[in-house]
Amino acid sequence: EQGLAQAQYNLGVCYDNGKGVDQSYTEAAKWYRKAAEQGLAQAQYNLGVCYDNGQGVNQSYTEAVKWYRRAAEQGYANAQNSLGKCYSNGKGVRQSYTETVKWLRKAAEQGLSDAQLGLGLCYALGQGVEQSNDMARFWLRKAAKQGDSEAAKALKLLE
Repeated sequence: EQGLAQAQYNLGVCYDNGKGVDQSYTEAAKWYRKAAEQGLAQAQYNLGVCYDNGQGVNQSYTEAVKWYRRAAEQGYANAQNSLGKCYSNGKGVRQSYTETVKWLRKAAEQGLSDAQLGLGLCYALGQGVEQSNDMARFWLRKAAKQGDSEAAKALKLLE
């Protein structure tokens, strides 16, 4: 309540998960918003998730993209990955595989296995990049080494 963004975010997480308080997506979104408006990337991402899933707020892909983008531009890998998926699916933005690859690459380079999987699939299918089985295998291997079973399955199909 005194305006400390990290504390507001932490309180949002407590409400989100029902830890120490009754679980409430509405309260979680309220506290995430307070921290997000102060620029805290994790809170911006979590508020984006709230809008994406309609938890505690009215579902809105446009609002989800807005908050994902704010966190993604600060280098927050999960937000970059989610923003890439929004571009891939055309949810809240005009569908663009070029933008999909741009954002997935940023998250993949930070080691996020889900983004590595997505980027590998983009290379395998030639979506937003020139098709390359070598690059597909490169990214899929990285994800598979982190235990991503979908990446391991896709990798087997390419080898």
